[in-house]
Amino acid sequence: MPSSLPSPTSGGISAVHSDIIQTHILTKIDGPTLASAACASPLLHALCTEEKLWMDICNSTWPSTNQSFVSDIISTFPAGHRSFFSDSFSGIDHRKPDQPVNRSFTAPQLISAVDIHYGQKVIYSKVEITETDTEWFRCSPFRIDLLDRKEPVTTQVKFENDDVKFQVDVQKNMSLSWVLIDPTRKRAVNLSSRLPVSVTQHWLTGDVQAEYAVVMTGDRLGRSSEFIKCSVMVTCGGKVGGDLHVREAGMQVQDMEGKGLSGRDSLVILEGALESGRRKKGNEERERYGEYLEMKRESRERKLRREQMLDSLCIVTGVTIFMAFWGFILFR
Repeated sequence: MPSSLPSPTSGGISAVHSDIIQTHILTKIDGPTLASAACASPLLHALCTEEKLWMDICNSTWPSTNQSFVSDIISTFPAGHRSFFSDSFSGIDHRKPDQPVNRSFTAPQLISAVDIHYGQKVIYSKVEITETDTEWFRCSPFRIDLLDRKEPVTTQVKFENDDVKFQVDVQKNMSLSWVLIDPTRKRAVNLSSRLPVSVTQHWLTGDVQAEYAVVMTGDRLGRSSEFIKCSVMVTCGGKVGGDLHVREAGMQVQDMEGKGLSGRDSLVILEGALESGRRKKGNEERERYGEYLEMKRESRERKLRREQMLDSLCIVTGVTIFMAFWGFILFR
């Protein structure tokens, strides 16, 4: 309990002893409700900003943050776990322009705290450290892989026989959180759409592939008319009637043509999301992803039209040169 609390006023919530509020009420509510309660009165603000409360909420929401070294890093944030929750709980709003950022990325490493839930069960949780200060990483296509396909993770979820039904179940029940932590800037951002934006079945292996994606602007790369997709692909499968296996989980950053960005360019995008990306409330990722696909289709159609015009111009030019050549031969 805080060492110094505002003097309670008579009546209302202030009439309840602060120990009861903190022990029997505040520990039962979720993060957004706790943040709202902190605005109700000076007393509640003092009680609702306790670090232990926010640590418990973060550990419950993202089990991967239970690891001691992750918790120690989060504790260095401006308001500790409360700052981490504020950064990680909300999504990135790609429709609002970001502040300009420096293209030089100074963090020597990024930490990924990843949690996959199926319904209310945690089926996979991992912390991955990515070293970003090597030339090989910055020049290679950006990709973070969490699993080796040869070592799948067994879950307690049953693999159903009906493929279509199982894909629908995955769409509704399998949620993912991929929180990227920058220990240098003491910021974090959640790069997952929570629920899949698409669920498909691999034509050869029969594995179910769930894609989670967030869309960000390409302004930081000088591509103001484009959007960049940060995509997480989770592949799962198993024997009929047996346990579901998570076989692959990996993140990559792609442009609107589907090309993977290099580590250097991806870090510029991720730095903007960490440092100056606008957070938003709500869960509109599927609608936003639909907008992205529509823009991608329009961009592809424009490119096709340009190519057709160029082909026509080349044909006309070729025919003109051919006719001029034979005209010169025949009428000289």
